[in-house]
Amino acid sequence: MNIGMYQSAASLTALERWQDAVAQNISSSQVTGFKKRTVDFSGVPMGEMTVGNGSSAQMQNAVLPKASYGVNFQAGETRATANHLDVALQGEGFFEVQTANGGHAYTRCGEFHVSADRTLTASDGSNVLSDGGAPITLQPQGGEISIAPDGLVTQGDAQLGRLAVSKFDDNSQLTPIGSGYFAARSGVTPTPVDKPQVLQGYLESSNVTPLREMVALIQIARAYESNQKLITSRDQTMAKALETLG
Repeated sequence: MNIGMYQSAASLTALERWQDAVAQNISSSQVTGFKKRTVDFSGVPMGEMTVGNGSSAQMQNAVLPKASYGVNFQAGETRATANHLDVALQGEGFFEVQTANGGHAYTRCGEFHVSADRTLTASDGSNVLSDGGAPITLQPQGGEISIAPDGLVTQGDAQLGRLAVSKFDDNSQLTPIGSGYFAARSGVTPTPVDKPQVLQGYLESSNVTPLREMVALIQIARAYESNQKLITSRDQTMAKALETLG
């Protein structure tokens, strides 16, 4: 059995996963609060395989490459927008929103809007939650909205609630669900950030550097080509051996 061929084939699969992550990073590089997808490579023992035939046969440990997805939670650059409904977080934490199915999601995207029923919503229409777990509803008579550094939302002299800013002991407990949003794994409960740092009139950009992702695409293409050549070379060698041995 040709271990090298199996290793090259596994490498192609791992490279495809890396390429998928890079493609997602490039396509989402302009999404507010998006966090870069990463790929970690490791070797997975696959037991022993027989190398050679007859008296020359030997057992050899087989290790195949494996790619695992991850997320880089490093904060992106903060940019001014002058929009009073735009907010950015400095330091740790995530805004907490209620999705259409009633679940909770977490995001660094503070691009908020006001719905027809005057509820504060995220960019996808999810309700922005207060630290009491309820949606934040604006007053019907209108008035200027102010968001304090601690997340307190006021409209005129009325206090409407404080933005829920939550954190996790380990951010790997979060699963990406698209558009810069994350869901907590089953059984994982966030804790409130004691002293959140909220900036009104700012947004956090994604932490993706498109140029680096383009360089990664080139690296992937070259590695993919090298492994394809190795598979072709080994296949030709095996074919010649079979022809010679009849």
